[in-house]
Amino acid sequence: MKRIFGRSTEAVNTGLLAVPLLLLAFASPTRAQENFEIQVYGSETMAPGTTMIELHTNSALRGSTRKEDGVLPTQRAVHETVEITHGWTPWFETGFYLFTSIQPDGTWQWVGNHIRPRIRTPEEWKLPVGLSLSLEVGYQQRRFSTDTWTLELRPIVDKQLGPWYVSFNPVLGRSLAGEGVKQGRGFEFTPNAKVAYDVTDKVTLGLEYYGALGPVTGFDPLRQQQHLVFPVIDLNLGPKWEFNAGVGFGLTPATDGVILKLILGYRFDIAGGAR
Repeated sequence: MKRIFGRSTEAVNTGLLAVPLLLLAFASPTRAQENFEIQVYGSETMAPGTTMIELHTNSALRGSTRKEDGVLPTQRAVHETVEITHGWTPWFETGFYLFTSIQPDGTWQWVGNHIRPRIRTPEEWKLPVGLSLSLEVGYQQRRFSTDTWTLELRPIVDKQLGPWYVSFNPVLGRSLAGEGVKQGRGFEFTPNAKVAYDVTDKVTLGLEYYGALGPVTGFDPLRQQQHLVFPVIDLNLGPKWEFNAGVGFGLTPATDGVILKLILGYRFDIAGGAR
């Protein structure tokens, strides 16, 4: 489904180790232009009155080179996504996405928009792990995805253990309009995960995994599944900033071979005082 996909953990929480990562992608088993937002979500939501603006820049150095099912090739296309997230309460936020693509011929195209409300468990519950749930729905042009309208349900479980941080997003996504509906694929399992280690108070190294396994009623054959692993670095540039960068490697024929990603974000505290 999406990825037009996912959201990253806070930069201060990122680190190093191997774990499966999923390529945030829509429910089609064919490779498509999915790498618009490549992130693993943390459970924390934006503080009330705070707005985060993030720029996601992703590009497949080695990807598809011809149209597949009417979807434009991914190789050398640069995807620019603007994500705006606002915190309304200590446990509720809303995110909005603007997806664009710069094609190899230099043309810059609008891809689509998504909206994502998210809730988390209150801190006063004092749970042993962080828990939150996001619902994302949106549209993308047919030339970028075989599914034009999609829905994503993203449970998020994470934990900080000293310098180590782990997050798991067992994502379920489905097509609301497009090939996924015609094929009756229903909900598909597209998990994300992250393991990270604080090397210093400014630098965190980690490993992210993105996958797209297919319908929950019966996974696709392995060659048609998408599995992508990103060694990443997160920099703690201050309480208002977010920085995440990495190089992703596809593990199956259905996955783009090499993808670069960069996330740069800044928080504007309307209520006054950064977290």
